[in-house]
Amino acid sequence: MPVVPAVLLVLVQISYPLASGVARDRVTVAVVLLSAGTALVHAVATRGIRYALGFVVIVSGLGLVAEIVGTATGFPFGCYAYADGRSGPAVAGVPLVIALAWTGGLYPVWVVAGLSTRRWAARVAMTAVGAVGWDLFLDPQMVADGQWTWCAAGRGLPGLDEIPYTNYLGWFAVALVMAFLLTGLDRVVGTGSANTFAPAAERLLSTERTPARASDAAQAGIPALELATPDSTGPEHGSRGPVCPISADAVVPVGVFMWTWLGSTLAHAVFLDLPYSAWYGCVGLGVLGVPLLVRSVAARRG
Repeated sequence: MPVVPAVLLVLVQISYPLASGVARDRVTVAVVLLSAGTALVHAVATRGIRYALGFVVIVSGLGLVAEIVGTATGFPFGCYAYADGRSGPAVAGVPLVIALAWTGGLYPVWVVAGLSTRRWAARVAMTAVGAVGWDLFLDPQMVADGQWTWCAAGRGLPGLDEIPYTNYLGWFAVALVMAFLLTGLDRVVGTGSANTFAPAAERLLSTERTPARASDAAQAGIPALELATPDSTGPEHGSRGPVCPISADAVVPVGVFMWTWLGSTLAHAVFLDLPYSAWYGCVGLGVLGVPLLVRSVAARRG
C-alpha cells in the first residue's frame, strides 16, 4: 500500500518544473499531501495506527506551533512571512499544509537515521542534521517561488543570501526536539526500542535458524518483515549471499529519501536554476545518504 502514494509523489514532483502560476501552487500542495500520505500510510502498515497518529501529532503539531511562533516573533527561524492565499487554509498566517510538510519531510529522514545507528542519541542528532539538509532544498525552492519571504536578506549562505543562518539553526533545534519525542514514541508504541528500523544486515539469520529466531522476534514484538534471510543456506556453505542492510519494511521511506536527495539535486541544478541549493542540499542530505549507500554496496559485495 505505501508504494502507491510514493509513486504518485514522484510523478507529481516531476511535474513541478513544468508548471507555473496557480498550477504550480496546486502541484506544491499535492506534493505535500502525497509526501505526508506516503509517510502515514507506511507508518500504519508497518507500525500500526497508534504509531502513525503519534508521529503526526508530534511532528505536524510541533511543526505548526513552531511556524506560528516563528511568523509572529521571529523565533526560532528568523523573521519571515507566508504568501497569502497560495497554499490553502491558514492559521495565524501559517498554511495548514505546512504542518503536513513537516511530517512528509521528516519521516524518511527519521527512518534512514534509524538504519544508520542503534544509539538513540545518535539517531536524534542525525535526524536533526537530515532535516536541515532537506530544508537546504526546500527553503530556496519555495522562496524562489514566492511561497514565503524573509525579512533580513544578505545574512545567509553564499549564493542563498535571502535566507538567514537563523533559519537553519531553528530547523536543527525544532527537529532535535521532534526526534527526541519520536524516540519516546518508539519506546511506548513502537517495537519497544529507540530504533524501530535497525539495520537488517545485523539480524541476518541462516535458513536453519530462522524459525527459532523468528519465534523469538515475534515474542519481542519485532515485525516479521524485518527479518532478512541470506541467499546461502547456512554456515556450511562458507559464506552468506549478498544482502542489503535495508529491511523490507523500510524500502518505501528509504526510496523516498533517495529520491528527495538525488532527485532534488538534479532538479535544482538543471531545471530550477538553483545551483547553490543543489550543492548545499546534496551535501546536507548526503550526510545520511552516503553512508547508507556505502553500507548497502558493501553488504551486497559481502
